[in-house]
Amino acid sequence: MITLYLIAASGLPSLGEGLGVCSLGVCSLVVCLLFFFLFFRHQRSLRRRAHLMREAIRNRDWSFSLSTRGLTSGERAMQETLNDLGEVIHQQMSMHEVEAWERLTRILTHEIMNSTAPIASISQSLLKREDVVGTPLEAGIRSIHTTASRLTTFVESYRKLAQLQQPQPEDVHLDAFFAEVQRLYPRLTWEIEGMEGVVVNTDPVLLQQVVVNLVKNAVEAGATKVKADPPPALFISNNGSPIPATDRDSIFLPFFTTKSSGTGIGLALSRQIMVRQGGNLELMEQPETGYTVTFKLTLS
Repeated sequence: MITLYLIAASGLPSLGEGLGVCSLGVCSLVVCLLFFFLFFRHQRSLRRRAHLMREAIRNRDWSFSLSTRGLTSGERAMQETLNDLGEVIHQQMSMHEVEAWERLTRILTHEIMNSTAPIASISQSLLKREDVVGTPLEAGIRSIHTTASRLTTFVESYRKLAQLQQPQPEDVHLDAFFAEVQRLYPRLTWEIEGMEGVVVNTDPVLLQQVVVNLVKNAVEAGATKVKADPPPALFISNNGSPIPATDRDSIFLPFFTTKSSGTGIGLALSRQIMVRQGGNLELMEQPETGYTVTFKLTLS
């Protein structure tokens, strides 16, 4: 009897073997569940990325750049391409916008000059006539001549948008460049770091015109300190009056100005200079910490 029981028991799997098989099944189930959890979470992350990029494009925000952390090699390459594509689209749109304003400005200045030049010339001739000098007509004709002359001067300033000199790029040492700009505004407090040994290939005359214009605007807005951060993009910040949200989309448009004596050409010309060199000029939505306004100068 005992012998038969031992023989029967020897044919059954041991308790340890049964537990081992059970543990292997549980582990496999846990691995599968963990795989599907990570897979669906990754897919949700990709859908989130797609939503953010779609919203950026819908809002014409071409400066979007999403992190490639946590992506596979193929997904990382695709995200890097999309990030670069956003910058290319932004650059091309800026170029087309500048070209459109150049054509419009050229037409407007030509037509206005054709109208105001004869008026100024004829009124000036009339002011020299003996039968006009000392009569009530003199004051009216002088007002016509003054108005026509001022309009001519105003329109002449906009010809700069259509007659910008061709860039002459060369190696520019930014430490020496900003030292020269600082000498123009010695009363400002300057915060410039990381410029030592930094060299960029650009037109130094045009770049100085852009930077000086930004600093001049800052001073007129009550700024007392200016900060410049090094490339790959130059960031110029100031603590002057902040730019209202309602004006952010208009400050680079020709003819737009918030100053009583402004012509609306400074920022439009500055942006055109940067675009002509393969770069761009933008107003950052979030200024540098401790400052109220930050401009980004993208170099080619």
